[in-house]
Amino acid sequence: MAILLLLIPVSVILLGLAIWAFVWAVRGGQFDDLDTAPLDILHDQHDAASDPAEERLRDGDRASAHRSGDSDASGQRAD
Repeated sequence: MAILLLLIPVSVILLGLAIWAFVWAVRGGQFDDLDTAPLDILHDQHDAASDPAEERLRDGDRASAHRSGDSDASGQRAD
């Protein structure tokens, strides 16, 4: 029974923290636009130039060609 003297105040404090976090999120605008994010995935606007992975691959290909000496300064293969 003595443990209730500890558990009840701890649970009330945790409840207060949860309510404070919710109010903070609402005031911060976390719940303002709930429709845009789920709909963004439906739009196919993939731009390869803005994809960092594609850019790293292209840069890596150029870097490997320069290291191997297969191309000149303009990126053309020297035959």
